[in-house]
Amino acid sequence: MTVDVFKKDGSKVSVIELNDSVFGIEPNEHVVHMAVVQYLANNRQGTKGTKTRAEVRGGGRKPWRQKGTGRARQGSIRAPQWRGGGVVFAPKTRDFSFKLNKKVKRLALKSVLSSRVANGKILVLEDLSFEQIKTKQMQNVLNAFNLKKALFVTVDLDKNLVLSANNIPGIKTAQVNTISPYEILKYDTFVATVDAVNKIQEVYN
Repeated sequence: MTVDVFKKDGSKVSVIELNDSVFGIEPNEHVVHMAVVQYLANNRQGTKGTKTRAEVRGGGRKPWRQKGTGRARQGSIRAPQWRGGGVVFAPKTRDFSFKLNKKVKRLALKSVLSSRVANGKILVLEDLSFEQIKTKQMQNVLNAFNLKKALFVTVDLDKNLVLSANNIPGIKTAQVNTISPYEILKYDTFVATVDAVNKIQEVYN
């Protein structure tokens, strides 16, 4: 399987061969779903917390006697039906994160990459480096390929690229070692440099 390699101005320069074991497998939807659920769960803070009736201060004494007052029987002013009382099923601080096996993670990533190739949603660029931080340069690249929502992937952190893309809505930059199935699916086009594609094939083959 091969895809074209382009310059930043949109002109074709060469062709790169993709490894079928990384970019040409049959996507496993169940594994991809698990990876996406894990990504979202691991990003949850889980810091909310309210008190149950056992934790609210006060309310130890029975507010009035059981019978003879004409009012409903009450045992504590901190019961859930009282203002200032505890919450019945109070949400508690918890950790939502869970782990996936390495093989499952790798399969999910390869499934997503393969689906991008199969749908023609992958773009390989010869180079993505900028001499200076300038949003206009990044916008010119987007215009050359008519990109609206894309994930740009490089091997190493390029500050000029990151800062040039920061102010453009729908555009995100990432490194090979930080990409996830969720982020690849979130953006319409997967854009990678030749070096990034070779690194992905080296790591995940």
